[in-house]
Amino acid sequence: MSDVDEITARLAALSDDELLAVLGTATAGRPRLSWVHTAVVQAIGLGHAGSDVAVSPDTVTPQSRDQESGGGASEQVGGLSPVPAVPVPPTGIPSGSEAGGYSSGGVPTFESVRDKVEQRFGTAQGMGELDRQTPAGRSADEQWEAREKAARERLAQIRKSLHGNDVESNDP
Repeated sequence: MSDVDEITARLAALSDDELLAVLGTATAGRPRLSWVHTAVVQAIGLGHAGSDVAVSPDTVTPQSRDQESGGGASEQVGGLSPVPAVPVPPTGIPSGSEAGGYSSGGVPTFESVRDKVEQRFGTAQGMGELDRQTPAGRSADEQWEAREKAARERLAQIRKSLHGNDVESNDP
């Protein structure tokens, strides 16, 4: 017997309340299963409110004509549906759009923008370090340093010539 078969057998042996408690715990904090968690929480909230009502396949309700015309099975027991038509995520769990880094209005969240900037900065910094370790990168660094040295020497010559002209022009 595999682990899945054993778990399935144990879950099948649980009472409804115990199974709802297990499902609530297992789906808590899982964004992709937030709709399941919402349904479980609502089912736990209903409790045993409808357990004293006898429900059988031959239950006759005033809405039976509506059911034949497409009223739906959810109207069979007192017009209440234990599961909402559109699942609403519980508070505290980000909705699908917020989980992707955007608000419901389509605006990026501060955290997502900060993460993108940090990721790009880290990538650029890492690529620079890797480039400097290659022969071509070292060659480019050496060329840059040689140009900087030549520029400093040329600037020193220009300053010397300017200061030399200033000294000569000041002498009468």
